[in-house]
Amino acid sequence: MSRIAKNLSIVLRSEKLIAQRNLSVLRRQTGMFGAAGVAAGLAIVMLNVSGFLALSDVVSMPLAALIVAIANLLFAGAIAAMAGQQSAEAETATVAEVRDMALEDIDSELQVFVAEAKSTADDVKRMAKDPFGQIAPGVAATLAKALVNHLGK
Repeated sequence: MSRIAKNLSIVLRSEKLIAQRNLSVLRRQTGMFGAAGVAAGLAIVMLNVSGFLALSDVVSMPLAALIVAIANLLFAGAIAAMAGQQSAEAETATVAEVRDMALEDIDSELQVFVAEAKSTADDVKRMAKDPFGQIAPGVAATLAKALVNHLGK
């Protein structure tokens, strides 16, 4: 049972580490998505104004506004794509492997324990059905030994 407790402790600590790493990546992703949002907002305001003013001399005003807006949205999409590539899987692979090994060991220990419990239950059932049959061989051997000792004197 000591191994089971140790392995359960390993599993719980592994799960905690995995959760912490996932949370860390989630925080980074959230920050990056927030930064992408701020950058997109600033880009839309600043680049739209400057791009609009520069392009309005060359093309019509609506087309100039459209070109500037599309360029800014592409920039924001690139930042969001970089944030989406963050993953905690590489950082938690070793911890997950240790957790899985501990779970396998717990499973094998429990299978041994269940087999022993079934064997004990079967022995108790046999003894309940024929209590003298279980005790008689030991008693008979003791009586035979005592008889041989007594006759040998």
